[in-house]
Amino acid sequence: MPHLASGPADLSGIVKAYDIRGVAGVQLTEEVARALGAAAADHLGATRLILAHDMRLSSPALSDAFADGAALRGAVVAFSGLSSTDQLYCASGVHRAAGAMFTASHNPAPDNGIKLCRAGAKPISRDTGLAAIQARAEAYLDAGEIPAVPGGRREELDTLEEYLGTVLGLVPIPEGRPLRVVVDAANAMAGHTVPPLAERLSGIEVIGLFFELDGTFPNHEANPLDPANLRDLQAAVVAEGADLGLAFDGDADRCFVVDETGRAVPASTITALIAEREIARARAAGEESPAVVANLVSSRHVQEAIEEAGGRRIRSQVGHSLIKELMARENAVFGGEHSAHYYFRDFFFADSGMLAALHVLAALREFDGPASALVARHDPYAASGEINSRVVDAAASREAVRAHMLAMAEAAGDVLEVDDLDGMTVACWDDEAPPEERWWFSLRSSNTEPLLRLNVEAAVASTMERVRDEVLAVIRADAAAAVDAPAPGMTS
Repeated sequence: MPHLASGPADLSGIVKAYDIRGVAGVQLTEEVARALGAAAADHLGATRLILAHDMRLSSPALSDAFADGAALRGAVVAFSGLSSTDQLYCASGVHRAAGAMFTASHNPAPDNGIKLCRAGAKPISRDTGLAAIQARAEAYLDAGEIPAVPGGRREELDTLEEYLGTVLGLVPIPEGRPLRVVVDAANAMAGHTVPPLAERLSGIEVIGLFFELDGTFPNHEANPLDPANLRDLQAAVVAEGADLGLAFDGDADRCFVVDETGRAVPASTITALIAEREIARARAAGEESPAVVANLVSSRHVQEAIEEAGGRRIRSQVGHSLIKELMARENAVFGGEHSAHYYFRDFFFADSGMLAALHVLAALREFDGPASALVARHDPYAASGEINSRVVDAAASREAVRAHMLAMAEAAGDVLEVDDLDGMTVACWDDEAPPEERWWFSLRSSNTEPLLRLNVEAAVASTMERVRDEVLAVIRADAAAAVDAPAPGMTS
């Protein structure tokens, strides 16, 4: 295994906070994948490791190299082939084996990556194993060889049927009125999992968009967070007179919802809807005050919905490994993120776009009205969405915003609540005050880029816009002063 780099191997560019991701064939080569497979087997002590991949053009060869490396170090690699990420998590949980999923999720076609988990779908982050795996893989690359350990081999494992049985067992769809649902798979892994699931849904007609697996993404990127990638789904829902639209990202672990009018439903709205259902189920089983984890960017209404349903909200930082660990520690029945990741206790505390979709379908089946009316009560506030600003010094810009907002509040006689969990959250929200005076915002630094991420919510749209513009003005002024030049543009 010759190492071709002109110096010590350095994988820091592809080992991220929660997964491994980079340009296939450039940063993430077969040589690197083989070393990572060996290192993962060593670190996990994996006597058995389930390996799967998405439809990206580079995935078969990279996953094959990873399997070779793991088998060299004595692991029995159960190769399950094409899979969604939540399908891999399901297999890890059912078989109590470590897992590796080759995917770059919603990233562009040239990218690829690896999501790793311990047995039972327990997450692995940089702090809990990825850094150690990186170091060991770099050592193998520098040495130019992977010493063989007896006992390693490859075998085949079909996980699709057990996955479908698991998700439908957790969220059975009740009998009821017929529904028409448009699903946009974006030529990605929902095209693999949705068709066999749809065959099991009585009275629900699934109209598929871009179900053909194609890692070049010929129609649009598999990133529903970008509104441009929802346009085909929105148009199809209206044209087909459908009751609902669903869009999945590249590895199908996230699900986005469009109502019958073509309007995209905020992820916090879906979090509140599912939280209400999961709390009711847990309480019916005798659990008092079930816990639900929601990250700090989630709508204020999420907490209101949780408390009204008889649960308790646990606030978390952004990041799937952090949320999964917190859910397990608190035995939380459900977890939701503003990025449309939804986590389920009975699904090994892992995230699943399919389970979220089934919850929405079940709720709509039980509701006497359109999807827009179903979700309206969980979407009472005005939100900015996430706005990214490029800055020179994220911490300094955030402190400039803090000083400005505190000074403005003191002058106006307002009381602000400020906390520093995952950046800074500032709230001016008194339920006794007029709606125009209720607002909050979160300002977080990106983990990988010199960006500040702003999310603003208010009881009325005009207040949201005022606070949004005021905070952005401070950020831009601070950035301009730092470089003595006009501030870089904002992207959202």
